[in-house]
Amino acid sequence: MICSSTGTIVIPREAKFQYPEIYKRSHLHVKTYVCNWKPRSLSKDFSRLVPSAFKRMAVEPLTSGASGRINALFSVRALRSLLLLLNAVVLFLILPFRGTRRASAIGSGEKVGKEEKQESRWKGSSSSSSAAVVRVPVAMLPHRRAAAVVDQEAAARRLLAIQRVVQDEDDQTVREFSLFTSARGDTLFTQSWTPVSVIVRGVVVLLHGLNEHSGRYSDFAKRLNANGFKVYGMDWIGHGGSDGLHAYVHSLDYAVTDMKMFLEKVLAENPGLPCFCFGHSTGGAIILKAVLDPKVEAKVSGIILTSPAVGVQPSHPIFVVLAPIVSFLLPRYQVSVTNKKGLPVSRDPEALVAKYSDPLVYTGPLRVRTGYEILRITSYLQQNTNRLRVPLFVLHGMDDTVTDPRASQKLYEEASSTDKTIKLLEGLLHDLLFEPEREAIMDDIIQWLNCRV
Repeated sequence: MICSSTGTIVIPREAKFQYPEIYKRSHLHVKTYVCNWKPRSLSKDFSRLVPSAFKRMAVEPLTSGASGRINALFSVRALRSLLLLLNAVVLFLILPFRGTRRASAIGSGEKVGKEEKQESRWKGSSSSSSAAVVRVPVAMLPHRRAAAVVDQEAAARRLLAIQRVVQDEDDQTVREFSLFTSARGDTLFTQSWTPVSVIVRGVVVLLHGLNEHSGRYSDFAKRLNANGFKVYGMDWIGHGGSDGLHAYVHSLDYAVTDMKMFLEKVLAENPGLPCFCFGHSTGGAIILKAVLDPKVEAKVSGIILTSPAVGVQPSHPIFVVLAPIVSFLLPRYQVSVTNKKGLPVSRDPEALVAKYSDPLVYTGPLRVRTGYEILRITSYLQQNTNRLRVPLFVLHGMDDTVTDPRASQKLYEEASSTDKTIKLLEGLLHDLLFEPEREAIMDDIIQWLNCRV
């Protein structure tokens, strides 16, 4: 016999009541009973608290209303609902994989038909009673639809880049394009400028900056042609006529690897000629990391960098902290506060209009993963500048608000190159080859190249 603070008493089965028939009728209702049973083994102290007869007390059996709720929870209907819910969750999770497998099977219809027939034989089912095969169209899969949109957009950019090359009619230059396949299977758009009446004395591999493309440097390439240099340009991944989401870079190491492969191709086509590399902004950072490789260093006669992305100041310090996390969770998320269109990159109004009206130039917000990759490569370069040993020519505008000219000064000071030159230009902004002083800057670069051929 146990007493509780709620006045409920649990009575053993041996207890006898004056109204046993009421107890038998319902065990869920509270009733009043008079108990004639007296415990034999109670202590004296406990006997004072509990009288020998319990009169007019409420008694509840062991199976209270809570057990009814538990029984309802584990009922057949509840278990069936739970199984249906779990089944729906599992189907939702595996739907993309099932769709991918089915989509690949659709491409080989005969093979699928044979497998279905064999499966039906194994199951011993006739053709009339076999279950229908449900195929999920590729267009219904969200990730495949998004990938298709990206591919279509990249194809449209590539077509425009090809049209510009074909429509460029210049008597002094032969401009051609080619498609280069990376180690990952991505198609990269490349182009070349070859002088017609000038003997080629050297080769320049050109790498553009973030959000732009190699075609923007056509005038610079033709100036190099006039001085005996053949020029090759490559649109790195996600830019210009190359594959990938516009201006999205999952890893700048991809661009470094692609640049190395493209350099091998250029050297194979031009044996015996000295090869130089030109890089602007992030393109300069890519070239810097590539030439830190001793194999690439041995094949390059020098590098020219304009506004190199060796030091970049984020729009807010919190971006440095959150970038690794957000770039992992939401790599394509766009940060509107880092829109480069709002930053002045040139003092020439016509150059600005030409840049931001170009469909091949990305003018939207910076994607988180791309920004994080730029921070990562700049951090790497700052820690390895003393390993740089190739001839170096750095040009940077002192009023640049995109990349830090002080980082270029530090690069020049810490580089181990015995042949190094730096030119810090007062009052100039980021896009040096599109500033009003562009002709003088091109002359400085050509003069530096002529002294090393």
